Amino acid sequence: MQQVWMLSATQALCMSGGFLFFLLGGIIGSQLAPAPALATLPVSIVIVGLAASVLPAGMLIRRLGRRTAFVLSALLAGLGCTIAGLGIHAANFWIFCAGALLLGANNAMVMQYRFAAVEYVTPERASKAIAIVMSGACVAAWLGPEIAVRSADLVAGAHYAGSFFVGAGFYALAAILLALTPVAARAADKDTRPPRPLLEIAAQADFRVAVLAALVSYAVMSFIMTATPISMHVIDLHDEIATKRVIQGHLLAMYLPSLASGWIISRFGIRPVIVVGTFLMASCVAIAAFAGHKVLHYGWALVLLGVGWNLLFIAGTTLLTKTYRPQERVQVQSLNDFMVFGSQAVASLMAGVALATIGWQRLNLATLPLLVAVLLSLAFAARRRQAKQT
Repeated sequence: MQQVWMLSATQALCMSGGFLFFLLGGIIGSQLAPAPALATLPVSIVIVGLAASVLPAGMLIRRLGRRTAFVLSALLAGLGCTIAGLGIHAANFWIFCAGALLLGANNAMVMQYRFAAVEYVTPERASKAIAIVMSGACVAAWLGPEIAVRSADLVAGAHYAGSFFVGAGFYALAAILLALTPVAARAADKDTRPPRPLLEIAAQADFRVAVLAALVSYAVMSFIMTATPISMHVIDLHDEIATKRVIQGHLLAMYLPSLASGWIISRFGIRPVIVVGTFLMASCVAIAAFAGHKVLHYGWALVLLGVGWNLLFIAGTTLLTKTYRPQERVQVQSLNDFMVFGSQAVASLMAGVALATIGWQRLNLATLPLLVAVLLSLAFAARRRQAKQT
């Protein structure tokens, strides 16, 4: 498990930069964007960069191997942070967005860490390995926002530029740690069966549940989280510290449960955990839509959103690992992440426009059909299993 913990530490370093951007992207965007509707564009570009890079990342991994691809990608993200800082210094919105694109491209590789961890353990320990890697983000959830605030005035006359320059250093450390991580043994060597077509794999009911659970967890979380700093800080006029604490609480709620979610899934099963995660996210919607606009309301809503995301995403990822053979893993993982993060990109792009046009309450209520779809897919898969048994 030493390699799994090394990946967890690398996740902490890389996601610190990502969380830095998610906290500041909308705020800086509202200051630099040529139009209010473009305020969340930098955050959306991070997610679009992730979605657009998923398939190229899979091809790069197959060509160079996980370790080399991971190291090169971390260095690219460090360059992206540097460019973003230069964009702030120059008060140039589009340079800032260019840095966001490179950070997003690296996130496609970071999302592969959870699959890489599975290759170091036996199948029955898959959920625990995934959870350990994801738990690295607990450190990032605290560290990223702290970098944002404490390094904000590091560069005179360019508020927050220093935050991104410090973030670039974290990516350089991640690249070093990745270079020292041993390569996993290839599990595909023991399975001589030919890989199945992707359409055949995707026809499995469990595959559809797994993808939908992860897709909805990210789309709903991104839609609400991207809009939160703007709704709090720009519209409701809560101060920077309050906004930072709500986002920190949300990020901790997203990743702190990873310390236990692997055990919870092993103890209670994948499908019950998907149900619980879905209802927790629905509880977030209820509080955000109907409780009010005080810091406490934002805080509780974002905490429930984070815990629900954790359970739904890790359970969905664990279920996905049971739907493919070892020699099919890279293609299936890439297809899954393309759909998951493509939907996240769309949700994030829509968040700023939705907040500006329909408001905070309706923005939250618009996510409910997606949550219902997860429960319906579970019910359909259960009926398929029962039909096969009779």
